Amino acid sequence: QVQLVESGGGLVQAGNSLRLSCGASGRTFRSSTLGWFRQAPGKEREFVSSISWNGASTYYADSVKGRFTISRDNAKNTVYLQMNSLKPEDTAVYYCARMTSVSYYGYQSEKSYDYWGQGTQVTVSS
Repeated sequence: QVQLVESGGGLVQAGNSLRLSCGASGRTFRSSTLGWFRQAPGKEREFVSSISWNGASTYYADSVKGRFTISRDNAKNTVYLQMNSLKPEDTAVYYCARMTSVSYYGYQSEKSYDYWGQGTQVTVSS
């Protein structure tokens, strides 16, 4: 069983930064790929970023590339999402999720993730 808890969301002005954290319980955290997704009002949930178990591989959606950075600290069972140069279109509920060990859908698909956090709200004002 894996539990994920996000924190760090809030209200910020455009151009500012936020860092989201996702704390995890469960022994499989350290061997799992973790991902961040987001869902804006009226839109489907979309992939934001993912990181391999050892941090060696990271992936980003084109919309956040160059502005967001994903990282992890396995000693603390935590994954982070540093978000810089925030834009109003980044407003969404942000979720972290654990990727299954075997997936045919790829890291960008929700179907590849089996455990999800409850989400944290990020609101960027213009």
